[in-house]
Amino acid sequence: MPSQLHEALLLLFRNRPVLAAELLRDALNVELPAYTEARIDSADLSEVQPAEYRADLVVLLYDGKPVLGIVVEVQLQVDADKAFVWPVYVTGLRARIRCPVCLLVVTSEDAVARWAQRPIVIGAGNEFRALVLGPSGVPEITDAEAAAADPELAVLSAMAHGDDPDPQKSLAIALAAMGASVGLDAARSTLYYDLVYASLGEAARKALQSMDPAKYEYQSEFARRYVAEGKAEGRAEGKAEGKAELLLKLLTSRFGPLSEAVRQRIAAASSAELDRLGERVLEAKDIDDLFG
Repeated sequence: MPSQLHEALLLLFRNRPVLAAELLRDALNVELPAYTEARIDSADLSEVQPAEYRADLVVLLYDGKPVLGIVVEVQLQVDADKAFVWPVYVTGLRARIRCPVCLLVVTSEDAVARWAQRPIVIGAGNEFRALVLGPSGVPEITDAEAAAADPELAVLSAMAHGDDPDPQKSLAIALAAMGASVGLDAARSTLYYDLVYASLGEAARKALQSMDPAKYEYQSEFARRYVAEGKAEGRAEGKAEGKAELLLKLLTSRFGPLSEAVRQRIAAASSAELDRLGERVLEAKDIDDLFG
């Protein structure tokens, strides 16, 4: 059964198909053909035979017609069987779409990436090689504008570097990804925030919870974006639920897991009360100070 991490990584590509092309071009230096759009295609790569071969995801780059097929495989551990099925994925898709095809393997461990990069010996001197992206190869996105332009890449960056030996680097990447998630729909915003937060190492997580706006200007900017988004959502919907959800996220980042009593108090707060609490988030030393 696919793991939660496996499905979460695939979701980034499903939500933004062009992410596969961006990683090939920018992280792996692959020269791509000219294209105008990227589409998700069927991942069923079987021929009219009893055997079934199904990849994780297939992205097609189009320029009026398919110009490149990208088989995306999320690989979380070494699996010797892949040496026999990965070449089938590529040749099966190539036969179907009649254009060049490549295999992009995304891993969460550099050791697995090194394994996946090994050439697969087909026979008689023929070899197959996958294009492999491990966590160390994922770009480090710390710029807020760059993250906002490509939220899925920003989240992938945070997931790859959340446990970096330098917790301040991890924190900067996480904050850029969290900020980029603010303007998305509620489902994606919540999911991406949770993925980023869960990927943080202990040191970076503690730094996030104890952030001092006097020392970290980018953190106060992040907080203001969250509060401003909550206000905008509240005005647009005429409800306080949007602001309450965003405020809960920020409070969890600053102070850690919240008690049920605090959650109920936020849920019951009026729109004006949520605005007041949002303005106090940066200065409050703890939850009691926030409400006091």
